[in-house]
Amino acid sequence: MDTSNPAVFVNAELLRSYVGRKVRAVVQVMRSDGGTVIGRSTDEQQIIVKGNPPGPLTTFVEVIGIADSNQSIRAEIWSNFGDTLDTHSYNRVCLLANGDYKHLFI
Repeated sequence: MDTSNPAVFVNAELLRSYVGRKVRAVVQVMRSDGGTVIGRSTDEQQIIVKGNPPGPLTTFVEVIGIADSNQSIRAEIWSNFGDTLDTHSYNRVCLLANGDYKHLFI
């Protein structure tokens, strides 16, 4: 596993702090139009995901890519996370990964 450029766990609020860096986020797909997905982050805010998903998307997807603005990610990797997800718990992971326990998340 390459740990030289880890993807930081983010929600929409945290995304603003990582523009230009590699991030990972889970979004609820609200709308998909070709190369753009409009999603709801685990903190209930909107995130725009740019890129071409590899196939049909489930309700929740994780994307890894570059934060290219305070509200959008240019996705490199798309992973379907299914149709149900405990967004509150995932949002807590994002907060922990950016807080006192940051060192545990590489």
